[in-house]
Amino acid sequence: MTTKTKAVEATLPLNQILAGDCIEVMRGLPEASVDLIFADPPYNLQLRGDLHRPDNSKVDAVDDHWDQFSSFATYDSFTRDWLAAAKRLLKPNGAIWVIGSYHNVFRLGSELQNQGFWILNDVVWRKSNPMPNFKGKRFTNAHETLIWASKAEASKYTFNYEALKSLNEGIQMRSDWVIPLCTGGERLKDENGDKAHPTQKPEALLHRIMVGTTNPGDVVLDPFFGTGTTGAVAKMLGRDFIGIEREEAYRKVAAERIDRIRRFDRSALDVTGSKRAEPRVPFGQVVERGMLRPGEMLVSPRGALARVRADGTLAGKDITGSIHQVGAAMEGAPSCNGWTYWHFKREGKTIPIDILRQQIRAEMEADRGRPN
Repeated sequence: MTTKTKAVEATLPLNQILAGDCIEVMRGLPEASVDLIFADPPYNLQLRGDLHRPDNSKVDAVDDHWDQFSSFATYDSFTRDWLAAAKRLLKPNGAIWVIGSYHNVFRLGSELQNQGFWILNDVVWRKSNPMPNFKGKRFTNAHETLIWASKAEASKYTFNYEALKSLNEGIQMRSDWVIPLCTGGERLKDENGDKAHPTQKPEALLHRIMVGTTNPGDVVLDPFFGTGTTGAVAKMLGRDFIGIEREEAYRKVAAERIDRIRRFDRSALDVTGSKRAEPRVPFGQVVERGMLRPGEMLVSPRGALARVRADGTLAGKDITGSIHQVGAAMEGAPSCNGWTYWHFKREGKTIPIDILRQQIRAEMEADRGRPN
């Protein structure tokens, strides 16, 4: 972290819930000071009258004043203004998540692109326990859509691919997430026993987002803080948060909720690292250091042989090139990871050359940890 970055973050209201209109508050925060924004803006549901169940009981729908806009033009103007304020706050390599329903998510996506955000994925949050469609005139609305976008096309955004894969039992994380709505003890209630907020998001949703697209110590901003799911998960995972919420009742519930949260132990915050983030080791370095000698033979899984050359290339039958190029040629494939493809022999054992790369990486890591 640079001295300038430290100075900017020192002025941030970290781990606080700020009262007021989100656009005005965001305009008063330091530029390029936030790593990630999670935004759950009003849906603009355009409800027409009350909705009742078959037994004539009233459905507790989203009919609060903060979700009411006079027209699409008014909603679009609001979206344009808050996204512009949000983009100013993102660091150059920052990113944003927005979530919406079919009522508003397409308008959100359009404005994100209008303002130069670069859409990385849309994610379908499929609710395993959706509210039924009581009138039977449409499909049951069983999902919401999240849009993940970087500040710009060239942004080097955070993506903890291996951590998400580990969350998913070793399988690559897909863009459809099956997570239940808030129920039971997670659903916050007010003093009357009613829902404290009609669109409270499950902590599991924010957990996946923060593990996948932030690192411990990052600053996460939520301009529509509600009852504080973003802040609660950020605190647990060792991230700093800034919440903005204009409704006093929501701020009160959120503050009490976050006060009860315990931050995870530091050792529990580490996640499986991305292989792409590991330092690059040229195969020639293995040869330079004498870990493999020029003239030594490498063997493929199918028994094909290639000779190590002094410049870090390999010579196989009718082909000379890098460990990757020669491996691909041997397999007739468009590409090949030579580190896992080629093996060497020691004391009668066949060992992947990647062992040598990992040894060098471990030494580099140890060197970084030593004081100058």
